[in-house]
Amino acid sequence: MITNTRDADGVLTMTWDLPGRSQNVFNTASMAAFAEALAEAIADEQAVGIIVASAKQTFIAGADLDMLGDLTASGKTATELTASAGALSALLRRLETCGKPVVAAINGTALGGGFELALACHHRILADHPAIKVGLPEATLGLLPGAGGTQRLPRLIGVQASLGLLMEGEQLRPDKALKAGIVDEVVPAAELLDRAKAWILANPTASVQPWDSKGFKVPGGGMDEGSTLQTLMVANAMYAAKTYGNYPAGRAIMSCLFEGLRTTLDAGLIIERRYMVDLLLDPTAGAMIRTLFLSLGDANKLVRRPAGFAPRPPNTIGILGAGLMGAGIGLVAARRGIDVVILDQTADKAAWAITYATERLDKDIARKRCTEEKKAGTLSHIRTTADYADLAGCDLVIEAVFEDRDVKAAVTKAAEAVISTDAVFGTNTSTLPITGLAEASSRPARFIGLHFFSPVERMQLVEVIRGAETSDETLAWALDAIKALGKTPIVVNDARGFYTSRVFGTYITEGSAMLAEGILPALIENAGKASGMPMPPLQLADEVGLGLMYQVGIQTKKDLGDAAPANPSQPILEELVTKHDRTGKRCGRGFYDYSEGGKRLWPGLGGLFAAKAEQPTVEDLVERYLYTQALEAARCMDQGILLAAADADVGAVMGWGFAPWSGGPLSYIDRIGPAAFVARSDELAAALGERFEPPALLRTMAKEGTTFYG
Repeated sequence: MITNTRDADGVLTMTWDLPGRSQNVFNTASMAAFAEALAEAIADEQAVGIIVASAKQTFIAGADLDMLGDLTASGKTATELTASAGALSALLRRLETCGKPVVAAINGTALGGGFELALACHHRILADHPAIKVGLPEATLGLLPGAGGTQRLPRLIGVQASLGLLMEGEQLRPDKALKAGIVDEVVPAAELLDRAKAWILANPTASVQPWDSKGFKVPGGGMDEGSTLQTLMVANAMYAAKTYGNYPAGRAIMSCLFEGLRTTLDAGLIIERRYMVDLLLDPTAGAMIRTLFLSLGDANKLVRRPAGFAPRPPNTIGILGAGLMGAGIGLVAARRGIDVVILDQTADKAAWAITYATERLDKDIARKRCTEEKKAGTLSHIRTTADYADLAGCDLVIEAVFEDRDVKAAVTKAAEAVISTDAVFGTNTSTLPITGLAEASSRPARFIGLHFFSPVERMQLVEVIRGAETSDETLAWALDAIKALGKTPIVVNDARGFYTSRVFGTYITEGSAMLAEGILPALIENAGKASGMPMPPLQLADEVGLGLMYQVGIQTKKDLGDAAPANPSQPILEELVTKHDRTGKRCGRGFYDYSEGGKRLWPGLGGLFAAKAEQPTVEDLVERYLYTQALEAARCMDQGILLAAADADVGAVMGWGFAPWSGGPLSYIDRIGPAAFVARSDELAAALGERFEPPALLRTMAKEGTTFYG
């Protein structure tokens, strides 16, 4: 697992190579092996220095997330967590005070605990490869670097320079890591071990860290200097304004800096461990780790894929419609080396997809994320056409035309006339039921919903919707295609709005309902941001398009009649769209006025919706936003639309940005507790209407004392 090899010059190389793992990670077994290898290296009197190296493509990827998940969900006491949280920190402290010079030979990505190990070494040499990243991303998990990261990094590069790396979890490529001063050298990978050995032989007494030397001062000033204190004060204010107090990790990191840098490293490590335990006891970290890493990892491993079918990633994908969505899907596929045929009504319309791809690739080149050679290779995979016959060789066709049943039916029939009988047909729709669209298909078993999110290049989620007749084989192959595209799938059953659009819509609807109640528009928007949503509801409505939402409401009423759910936003949309020609951002007029100078809430809202005398608190509105979405997610579970709580939470956080600090809407219910959640929902329903009425599933859970995640 970890082997020590000493050469003729006395340089000992400690090589990490965890069996059965694609990456080296810190877990119970590897930490025990590390402790044993370290003790052996220290005791070796002939060893003049130590190189920490890896036999895998990565250096050390950090802590095993399953272990972190167990820690945050285990119900351990603070005393038990203190022992667990301090184990790695103690090992790294022993490493840097072992009396021998230690070099980190970083051959690949080193994140979290892996980079904390590198910081504990006396010299850090990084292989020069654009795919390598180093950093401390724990804040994105709701945690802090708990093995000395908050103490060594600022002592190495200063408080101001380390704040972004610690607070935002920024990961740096080799050139930027060297410029930031967090590594000492960047060398060709083939020279890595030789350079590490050369440094040890040239520096046989360099076994004391700067922060352990007499007279050490933190670069840029310590905590007793006004400039450093001012930096932390500004950072604290900016963090509070950005996060609205939803993420405790940032506050804990700043506390570690403020308290820890006033004392010795050993005392600072004790302070760091105390704040780490506080975060492990807070439900935020556990929920974020579970959803953003464990459940997300399961989704990427295609945990919902039906068994018994050989993998069949697509060789050629046909795309119907060369608009933003179709062109975006085509570019994503081409970047992954998949051939695409993009079809539109005319050759000129179809060719716009090439223009779109070229513009995006040129931007990547300007940002040094692409080369001319890669650009040419990507474009070589894209072919455009207006002739359906060119789809004949496609094993997957994705329809991405206008949200109109008749248009979708026409292109479905035209494509199915030329593609093979076992090709999969996927429709990219955000609301229209798949079973109904499949009526236009001559083989509904091969018909499936593939709901991509815009912009396709940046949005990772794909909602895979199974129609009433969609076969297991089709679902399996569709998931293979999503994986081939590098996207993350969740699988849901068919229903109007499916899962993501249905639940996401409740957020916008609630904002409109508040407006109709006479709540101040600015308060509505500020509460939306305070809830942790990426955009406030009225602004988001403008982005989606008020005209589009109004038409969807009309169509829903036509389709469902009296069974259509009550929609408090429809009268508001009708007022703005039909009487004031305010259809959203695209026309420059919606809830906001838009101009080259920016945007502002339309002053006319005050005349349409008079403010009531007594306004609610921000906290009251935040609760409504979170409850209305969580309740709708629970209804989707109750109705069998969702297959698992994990899909609900991954889909919510990745699909529309539902408060990541909560872990997702069902994690939010678990956080409160189903019994307390149901009781509060009943109070909200009595005051605000039936949209807050909890479904039978939640009432059963409240009665039985069960939760979504056990």
